[in-house]
Amino acid sequence: MREYGRHIQKMIDYVISIEDKERRQKNAQALIELMGFLNPHLKNVEDFRHKLWDHLFLISDFKLDVESPYPIPTRETLKAKPEMLAYPKKYPKYSHLGKNLELVINKALKEENPEKKSGFANSIAYYMKLAYNTWHKELVHDDAIRNELNAITDGQLEFTNTPFVKAFRERDNRDSGRYQRGGKNNFQQRNNGNGRNDRNNKNNGKHFKKRFK
Repeated sequence: MREYGRHIQKMIDYVISIEDKERRQKNAQALIELMGFLNPHLKNVEDFRHKLWDHLFLISDFKLDVESPYPIPTRETLKAKPEMLAYPKKYPKYSHLGKNLELVINKALKEENPEKKSGFANSIAYYMKLAYNTWHKELVHDDAIRNELNAITDGQLEFTNTPFVKAFRERDNRDSGRYQRGGKNNFQQRNNGNGRNDRNNKNNGKHFKKRFK
């Protein structure tokens, strides 16, 4: 392991050659402290001392015969590949809305409280309009959202208040108009300022000529 260097490797080889068990154990523990000092970033790792002991046995090629406060690893356990995780497969019925909104719709349909059910419908319609404006960047009428929600839920959900979502184009136009008006005013102010400076310079030039004629 290159991060420990060749001197640690030589020390571990020396500890392997020690015949006295107690002396070998003390040297192994001293090596653990030295390895931790040389790699302080391991202190941020959970169970960093456990990792140091695993590295000690790994560098010794699993030939070091000492007692460890942790389970002694073997070549097979350290090089074993983890089991493959099952990828969650979701097949949304309405792909353009996503699986999460479909779960919210199913929960709303099971709701018995009429006020909560109406709140669910308003939130779902708001999200549908927001998603449409995000991906298409154009206005969508509330009637289109209402018709799609009725088609999805077979008329069981219907929002009452209009889910107001600002369209991107309207906001961009307002911002650009504000910048243009501000830019024009700033330009006029700069021109007015420059005009005053020019007049002051001309007046100073006249006084200069009068003094030195």
